[in-house]
Amino acid sequence: MEAVTGAVTEILVFLYQMSGNLGWAIILFTLLIRLVLYPLTMSSLRASNRMRELQPEIKKLKEKHGKNKEKLQAAQLELYKKYNVNPLAGCLPQIVQLGVLILLYTVLIDFLSQTEVNGVNIDPHFFYLNLGLPDSTYVLPLIAGASQMVLSIMIAPGSEKRDIIPNKSKKKAVQEANKKEEGFAEMAASMQQQMLYILPVMTVILAAQFPSGLALYWTITTVASVFQQWKISGWGGIATYSKRAVVYLQSRSK
Repeated sequence: MEAVTGAVTEILVFLYQMSGNLGWAIILFTLLIRLVLYPLTMSSLRASNRMRELQPEIKKLKEKHGKNKEKLQAAQLELYKKYNVNPLAGCLPQIVQLGVLILLYTVLIDFLSQTEVNGVNIDPHFFYLNLGLPDSTYVLPLIAGASQMVLSIMIAPGSEKRDIIPNKSKKKAVQEANKKEEGFAEMAASMQQQMLYILPVMTVILAAQFPSGLALYWTITTVASVFQQWKISGWGGIATYSKRAVVYLQSRSK
């Protein structure tokens, strides 16, 4: 582990000497890490995207096989085989990336706490920021939170409600089932909506407490993730929310 952290520190020092500024060194370092992790990231995003596309088919299988778990599992495996999808393909790269992020967090925290690293004097100033201290203006934390909000909306699953139980039936049992279905749908939508805002808010809070150099790293990482997500699946939830906003504004103007 010490050899790895030492190598990362050497890279940061080299980038600092090359760029002449710690802020640009962190940005270059972030882009370098994203480039190294690019194959893993794109593999994970593609796998997650394929799994989202298969959700309607998986839903049909659940309706067809009901509580028969053995038949359901066999049918799902057959579906994955048919479309050449590995359900774990999206998880394993994420685990690797999480380990890398924890390592980088440790190295950056240690790096930003020093004024001299490997015999090189480190100037922590970048524009108005002292990268070794939290951003007292909260500009960078807010940018970090905003970029996280964009990413969260982009990857948010479709919020359309699937009408599994027909609403037209007048039977009391069916109507009761409809009430339960609508209740579950509303609860799921509410939880999804809450998570959409919780992560960006937590990002702002954490970025405001950590050294701004770490907040800068996190912001650039998130912006890169937005670009990669857009390359795989387009604007995703952004397009959905934009259409809703247009419809809402049109209805208000009438």
